[in-house]
Amino acid sequence: MKIGLVGKPNVGKSTFFSAATLAKVDIANYPFCTIEPNVGVAFVAARIQCPCKDIRQRLEAEGRLDAASPDDPRQGSLCEPRTGSCIAHRRLVPCFLVDIAGLVPGASEGRGRGNAFLADLANCDALVQVIDAAGTTDIEGNPQGANQPKEVAQQRIREEIEFLGGELDAWIAGLLNDGWTRGVRRVQAEGEKGLVTYIHERLTGLGSTPQSIATSFEAFKEKNGDIGSPWDWNSEVIASLAFHVRTLLFPIHIAANKYDIAPEGVLDGISANGTLMPCMADVELALRRASSAELIAYIPGQKSFDFVNKDALSEPQMIALNHMLERLSTHGGTGVSTLIDTVLFDELNHIVVYPVQDETHWTDGDGKVLPDAFVVPSGIQAKNLAYKVHSDLGDGFIRGVDGRSRRVVGAEHEMSDGDVLKIHAKT
Repeated sequence: MKIGLVGKPNVGKSTFFSAATLAKVDIANYPFCTIEPNVGVAFVAARIQCPCKDIRQRLEAEGRLDAASPDDPRQGSLCEPRTGSCIAHRRLVPCFLVDIAGLVPGASEGRGRGNAFLADLANCDALVQVIDAAGTTDIEGNPQGANQPKEVAQQRIREEIEFLGGELDAWIAGLLNDGWTRGVRRVQAEGEKGLVTYIHERLTGLGSTPQSIATSFEAFKEKNGDIGSPWDWNSEVIASLAFHVRTLLFPIHIAANKYDIAPEGVLDGISANGTLMPCMADVELALRRASSAELIAYIPGQKSFDFVNKDALSEPQMIALNHMLERLSTHGGTGVSTLIDTVLFDELNHIVVYPVQDETHWTDGDGKVLPDAFVVPSGIQAKNLAYKVHSDLGDGFIRGVDGRSRRVVGAEHEMSDGDVLKIHAKT
């Protein structure tokens, strides 16, 4: 899964990326600090506790394993993740983040990085637009000073949200206009179905499907009423069609960054066609770094943290951390990991499943306990999961075995969140 981060210069986009991934990137107060997209991995906690908790409970009940000791650094977890980690049965799974540069007015016309920027967006499964909730920058990303009035900040927020949608609309409209006469001929030969097929073909590279185009086309017709024949449509009608296609293909989730310094109530009345969440990326980055240095114990997404080594902190550090602790409590967390969690599991409707080679001990061929956790679409069928593990397993799929119930399942068995599956295949 790839989530693209987009935003005008100087809104904290690279800070958000670095806070989520702990990747080292350039963070600076000038446009196009990021030129080529940075790619990093954010680790997100699975919604359901790691199945290694079930293993521990079974072994303890059978008297084959003692209860976890209070000083156990993994707090009872038994699995051996190949990627991510698991502490207290909180399994972290990977999600790719792409920090995309080049969002400026006129990107669809080649300004900034132009088509390179738009192509980077098309390669992502979801988009998160990082905006300046405090209204401290103009539409170009130029600093405008702190302590902006609420009305000014709200107007700038609306402009930010609208202009990204507008750039995408213009880009899609351009793709449709290029060869529109061919689409019209399809209508004359095949009727409305031919036009829907043409639109799908033009936008396949953006992730369109026949169903998504048909759905957006119906919404377009409902909104516009009687607009005559497609060969008579002007640029405004095609722009409306592009808008309806875009809102379905590119729901834009909003990270309202700098929320802790924004005017109170700044997000009242602000809407988006995806998730809208207040964020404090700079606070998250500082806390993640302090946690990595073992100065505090902080779990991303939580509303508080514990001091680990106060003696190692200078007075300025102590003041800063106490200030951040207050901001966490006031705003209910930084919003960074919560937004990624919401987009991945709710908006993209994904789950976490655990393929194994031994359905009894839940191990791989080397005896490692639950080493793999796959983030997959909800309801994925067992055979399709096999393909994600390895193409040979998909080609040779015979059956699966549910690790919990030991029930044999077929190729069309739909997986649920937290499932453990043994895959039998021809070798």
